[in-house]
Amino acid sequence: MVSVTVPSASLSKYGIGCKAYTMADQVKTTPDTTVKASESDIPVGGWVDRLMPRWSHPYIRLARYDRPIGTWLLLFPCWWSIAMAWRDVTDPGLFGLFALFGFGALLMRGAGCTYNDIVDRDLDAQVARTSNRPLPSGQVTVTQAAGFLILQLAGGFAVLISLNNFAIAVGIASLVLVFTYPLMKRVTFWPQFFLGLTFNWGALLGWAAVRGDIALPAILLYAGGLFWTLGYDTIYAHQDRRDDPEAGVKSTARRLGLGSKPWLYGFYGVAAALFAGAGVAGEYGWPYFAGLALGAMQLCWQVWDVDLNDPLDCLAKFKSNRLFSWLFLAGILAAPLVAGPTA
Repeated sequence: MVSVTVPSASLSKYGIGCKAYTMADQVKTTPDTTVKASESDIPVGGWVDRLMPRWSHPYIRLARYDRPIGTWLLLFPCWWSIAMAWRDVTDPGLFGLFALFGFGALLMRGAGCTYNDIVDRDLDAQVARTSNRPLPSGQVTVTQAAGFLILQLAGGFAVLISLNNFAIAVGIASLVLVFTYPLMKRVTFWPQFFLGLTFNWGALLGWAAVRGDIALPAILLYAGGLFWTLGYDTIYAHQDRRDDPEAGVKSTARRLGLGSKPWLYGFYGVAAALFAGAGVAGEYGWPYFAGLALGAMQLCWQVWDVDLNDPLDCLAKFKSNRLFSWLFLAGILAAPLVAGPTA
């Protein structure tokens, strides 16, 4: 049996939680309080537990390095925009910039999660899925988490200053969103809108890094990403829909409830239309739209098939946005090869 000690004062008992990990073991706490491992969003028995020194576990989990889907969702708008702005997909420099942004996304997503956990530590203690995260469970102190945050931000800044001056300014501007987003769930039922503004900033930054400006295709890509995020993060938020009211957490999942599916179709439909508009504005050929069409089919499948009462299924559909992202990127990369650039 896997055991993790968690202060009982930090936990609340709920009838539903995120069943993202179907392990029969339980996470032991003090004698009077038990949280099932299946209710936690922390993987148990994976590469962190098997390969990494124990002192590093809470820091890896603060940054979510063991759960990379968030990094992918932050990174893909960057890659889409870079590929659209670069045009010559046979140039090795394109993939060098891809790698640089990949490293930056890993650091900045980790910094964002660390900051979010510092701000939300009291709320996290009241939700079954998050109650045994490193801060509410006492595995690290706020001071230690803050030091780790500064280290990650320093690494992200080192990546940023390797870009052109305009891109540096665009990247610094994103910090306003990064540091205000975690507060939104306290004041509005639409924090997913603010997450969309934050997580898709790379659509502007990627274009700026290549061309030193921000053009219409990048703006449309950014706007489309906002609605895409509204869709996938509403699905994600349904994991905690029943826990959040007692914790005082607001979300689109709470606001829309089990009537979310028409909204999800709408969010994804607007996203696909704006992504198509970016292709038209950039004068991309048919492979761009073919990749987007395949991706749009995947988005429709998500909404059609998701069980909003099943946290495990909500998490699976949320994670499936990585497939959408690859399909869209493949279309962007194929367009110049098949049809040739026109600009």
